[in-house]
Amino acid sequence: MEKNIAVIKGDGIGPEIVTEAMKVLDKVAEKFGHKFNYEQLLMGGCSIDANGVPLTDETIARCKASDAVLMGSIGGNTTTSPWYKLPANLRPEAGLLKLRKSLGLFANLRPCHLFPQLSGACPLKEEISAKGFDMLIMRELTGGLYFGERHTEEVDGVMTAVDTLKYDENEIRRIAVKAFDVAMQRRKKVTSVDKANVLDTSRLWRKIVEEVAKDYPEVTLEHMLVDNSAMQLVKDPAQFDVMVTENMFGDILSDEASMITGSIGMLASASMNETSFGLYEPSGGSAPDIAGQNKANPIATILSAAMLLRYSFHMDKEADAVENAVDKVLEAGYRTGDIMSDGMTLVSCSEMGTKIAEFV
Repeated sequence: MEKNIAVIKGDGIGPEIVTEAMKVLDKVAEKFGHKFNYEQLLMGGCSIDANGVPLTDETIARCKASDAVLMGSIGGNTTTSPWYKLPANLRPEAGLLKLRKSLGLFANLRPCHLFPQLSGACPLKEEISAKGFDMLIMRELTGGLYFGERHTEEVDGVMTAVDTLKYDENEIRRIAVKAFDVAMQRRKKVTSVDKANVLDTSRLWRKIVEEVAKDYPEVTLEHMLVDNSAMQLVKDPAQFDVMVTENMFGDILSDEASMITGSIGMLASASMNETSFGLYEPSGGSAPDIAGQNKANPIATILSAAMLLRYSFHMDKEADAVENAVDKVLEAGYRTGDIMSDGMTLVSCSEMGTKIAEFV
């Protein structure tokens, strides 16, 4: 099978970690008889330097023409970089927001998997971390409180701010469908997180999710209030498979879940539209303090590439091969600096990529 991948290496450690993900994808192509064509594009600070803007219309068009987008990290040091002396709409992160909107990426998928080899880095009690966990949080990305009408004004002599939380049934239905589709590829359980005891938007959310669930009789659906979900994530994370929720709840819960995995350098993510098209990137930042030093952990980006194979290319065997290779490398004791512990073997960013490719 031949596929076209738009590659945005970005800034900081982005070029290093994406290069290693491409190395692993090339090994997958070789082993399974595929051909992956890469088109390298600019976004973020590197695009500002080259084009004066963080994202060009040409880059948007080339991304739309691809089968998927693989991205590194963007941005730099917010204190010292000249990029952050520019107006907000010209800073690196503005390019990412524009790209997400232009590509219609409404569903953010963030898997949170605790590798048993890294259980010691998990801040939870040993009796909890020993059970392990493997969940995926699906966050609605383009609606809700962050995108509602807002204003600040003086009312009767008192400064008053208003943010509007709004969802329509179509926005809820499409994220619910995506969640159930993904659950069908996993353990067939969906936990829908809301605040239906208080919010009208959550009551509509619950109603639409239940309607969608009827089309997926193999999938178990449970509803959970967001405050309880936050507690359950640290009490018994192993109970979750796919969690689906609105924008602000998902923002908070996904950060909580990322913490209990031990290192953000292990966390992949994807943002998808209503088709199988998606943008795949690590959850961490550009880490300008170690950029160019071959110290970065490429595993999150490599696992993001595995998500690309699974969700955009429907190559489950190939995705399994990448994820299993990561597991084998960790089992063999190889570690980058951020996950290093006594008795393990310290390797560079490029060495980690090579090791994982060898195990594919």
